[in-house]
Amino acid sequence: MDEALGPGDGPPVFLVTGLSGAGKSTALKALEDLGFEAVDNLPLSLLGPLLGAARDRPLAIGIDVRTRAFDTSAVLRLAGMWGEAGRPVRILFLDCTDEELQTRFSETRRRHPLAGDRAVADGIALERELVAELRRHADMVIDTTERTPNDLRRLIAQRFGEPGHRGIAISILSFGYARGLPRDADMVFDMRFLRNPHWQAGLRPLTGLDPRVAAHVAADPEWAPRFGAIADLVLGLLPAYQREGRSYLTIAFGCTGGRHRSVAAAEALARRLDAQGWTNSVAHRDIGETEGGAAAPDPAEGQT
Repeated sequence: MDEALGPGDGPPVFLVTGLSGAGKSTALKALEDLGFEAVDNLPLSLLGPLLGAARDRPLAIGIDVRTRAFDTSAVLRLAGMWGEAGRPVRILFLDCTDEELQTRFSETRRRHPLAGDRAVADGIALERELVAELRRHADMVIDTTERTPNDLRRLIAQRFGEPGHRGIAISILSFGYARGLPRDADMVFDMRFLRNPHWQAGLRPLTGLDPRVAAHVAADPEWAPRFGAIADLVLGLLPAYQREGRSYLTIAFGCTGGRHRSVAAAEALARRLDAQGWTNSVAHRDIGETEGGAAAPDPAEGQT
């Protein structure tokens, strides 16, 4: 054990790692705003003394392939040693699809740290291989493919800030199947069994945030029994998740386009949880997609 680390419990240590371009710097800054002492890319040999000196506040340590002497096995050994020394260690891994990472590097005109003179895709593939073991051992994986930096900061604040009286951060998300399943959803409910507001000319340009759309969805004979069962299931599971130490949960509602039925359902569940005292946040991934947009649903299928 590193002599700089004494026995006893201490503030938590977050190892923030993942793929270059996936949002590690944003996550570190968000944790710093929450009171963590944040350091990035220190040589591994200096991390032990750092923990010994910073005993009175939580630490967020950025580690990636740019870290001097980076080695996955060494990082995991250090994490184990710190845990034995009384500093609870959690590994936060930032992930993202290869396609989105390539887009980000292209838009910012940055060079991937492992690409050298090769294509960005080659650097991403090599890095993904090098950090795979860290991802497998991560306590939490946050996929940032569909998230802006502001989205990531809000998520970090929600999950790791001062806990509410219920002690679990609940995110409710609406999405459209036309753009794929959300990658970090814990529970997914398909709302395509409900009558589609797309076929009502007066409702088609609106979203599930509009009371007229919400009323149309709620008037479906299938709504009350099915949504009631979903809400009861969620409310019944939340205490169990909490007993098992779960600190966050993402619940997703989908319809084909992500603008009407899923939005109304997400908002309805948020109200139901609010009424029961469960703090939550709501996001609508695809609500901005319109018939004229690039990701618009096929009118021939008529699904929204």
